[in-house]
Amino acid sequence: MNLSKTGLFTITALVCNIFAVAGQVDYVNTLVGSASSHALSSGNTYPAVAVPWGMNFWTPMTGEMGNGWTYTYQSNQLRGFKQTHQPSPWINDYGQFAIMPTSGKPVFDQNARSSWFSHMAEDAHPHYYKAYLASHNITAEITPTSRAAVLRFTFGNAGMNNIVVDAFDGGSHVTVDAAKRRITGYTTKNSGGVPRNFKNYFVIDVDCDIADAWIVENGYNDTLHAGASATGSHAGAVVSFNCNQGTVVTARVASSFISEEQALLNLNELGKDDFDKVKERAENEWNEKLDRVVVEDDNVDAKRTFYSCLYRSLRFPSSLY
Repeated sequence: MNLSKTGLFTITALVCNIFAVAGQVDYVNTLVGSASSHALSSGNTYPAVAVPWGMNFWTPMTGEMGNGWTYTYQSNQLRGFKQTHQPSPWINDYGQFAIMPTSGKPVFDQNARSSWFSHMAEDAHPHYYKAYLASHNITAEITPTSRAAVLRFTFGNAGMNNIVVDAFDGGSHVTVDAAKRRITGYTTKNSGGVPRNFKNYFVIDVDCDIADAWIVENGYNDTLHAGASATGSHAGAVVSFNCNQGTVVTARVASSFISEEQALLNLNELGKDDFDKVKERAENEWNEKLDRVVVEDDNVDAKRTFYSCLYRSLRFPSSLY
């Protein structure tokens, strides 16, 4: 076949466009660099679920509350799903809080609520994370926007199932409004470098009737007790639902460094889109940025390394407004 230079250029461009349409996000492995510890650095990363330059990130939490190593690959227990702003385990975090679904008797303690999980039942991407919580028979999923996120929990057991909201220590607050199906609060958790009046306000709307609510004011040693509001050294709440087997509960979450009212406004980033639509939007946002560089290489591992690194570089600087 006789092809002109123009023809070859057109074919090459067409091939590049095919790659671009497929999306480079599929090459990103968010778990790369997470097999780290304080004693041995292997990357000091965690699987951040976010959009490029977003205000908030989300990550599964294998470490104890306040542990800089939020997620380590060698762990087999999840304690929650944390909204985080952490650049690296060496720098630690600020304005963090966590959400954890559980089944059976309501518990708050981070060890009591934890669940065994396996990487075989884990699906980690920049725009989406899923894990099966074997101890509770729950499938948990997360997909983000810049200032908000949707968490979807599929409860495998009939009866009492719960969502734990942990506002962390250092001074925090939670309020449960069962009539509105809403949990609000703030966390002041930080490792320095913030103003004296620092707070990260959050709002969580669930799409299922809240059957019961319990609160805790000091999550280190306080027991759960019935109530709708708690302010203390380590505030938290547990809301419960009467579920059938396979019931799906969706939590729509947003936060703000300004006020609770602004956190409510930030929920508008989700609009009326359901989980899958928000996930599609986040995937498209990543592909729009990642597709600006199209790597042609027969070595798939090299492409995965490149796009996994590019994903990291597109998280900072993060939006604070």
